Amino acid sequence: MDAMTRSRMMSAIRARDTKPEMLIRSGLHRMGYRFRLHEKRLPGKPDLVFPSRNAAIEVRGCFWHGHDCHLFRWPATRRKFWQEKIADNIARDVRNREALLKADWRLAEVWECQLKGREKLPVQDVLERLAEFLDGEDRHSVIGKDQTVAVCEDA
Repeated sequence: MDAMTRSRMMSAIRARDTKPEMLIRSGLHRMGYRFRLHEKRLPGKPDLVFPSRNAAIEVRGCFWHGHDCHLFRWPATRRKFWQEKIADNIARDVRNREALLKADWRLAEVWECQLKGREKLPVQDVLERLAEFLDGEDRHSVIGKDQTVAVCEDA
């Protein structure tokens, strides 16, 4: 595809209200959990915030956050740009995670590949795991492989 079409398509991708995030939000709401969205006062503005439980949930897109799974593939063009972009996103995720945990918040991270693609889990299973996290006392939980891609510096 030409550069203009690709640029238009990439600029249309949203950071909020993504399909995976909406699945989690509607499912947890149906289960009786109430939350705030994208709390600006917290590091990284987590997708869902449960103030009474001191818990937050981040729904991570595998491409944008550099998840080491079948949904991630390095773009063939502008490799240096994309490696820097993804590396910055991964570093920011780590900083935000550490800041939240240091501030005594609990954090669950859900990877997109657990909600779509060949590694997909039943949505109800993901929701049940999140409910266990919210009702429990674990400080950090990850649904999906807890591994990001390696970024080469020589691109």
